Amino acid sequence: MTETTPDVERAEHTVAHSETWQSYLVMQGHINGYGRLFGGMLMSWIDQVAGIVARRHAGCEATTAAVDSLVFHAPILVNDIVVLRGRVTHVGKSSMEVRVDSFREEADGTRHLVNRAYLVMVAIDSTGKSRPVPGLRLETEQERMEWETAARRDLLRRERRAEGY
Repeated sequence: MTETTPDVERAEHTVAHSETWQSYLVMQGHINGYGRLFGGMLMSWIDQVAGIVARRHAGCEATTAAVDSLVFHAPILVNDIVVLRGRVTHVGKSSMEVRVDSFREEADGTRHLVNRAYLVMVAIDSTGKSRPVPGLRLETEQERMEWETAARRDLLRRERRAEGY
């Protein structure tokens, strides 16, 4: 993910093309010993949404290469509805950065952000080797801003990897 501008020649998909929404009802089996949603459960849901987004964008299977930190901003309890929204924010040659926002939804439909994660997904062919992905056509100022800040996130990931994180 070292590209700094979209590759206009291969731009084939918009952000909306692969955007994915998923909802879950938090059940007793999702809860940890403190009565809150088990963090690993949310991570699993986030990874699933990112995988769907990446597969839709790339038109092939994709695998998770990196996940940014998970920070819980508020608890999620039994019977809460969790809504996840995933979308591509940046593409490289074979990789895609996917942003997944997680919300706790009130009975009246009000949503509260509880987590934001960025995942790096890599498109893979039938032999498990990386393969090129379509470009990303940016349509809004928000999408352009996400693209630009992806370069900084990529640099931070590379620094952490070099430091052994």
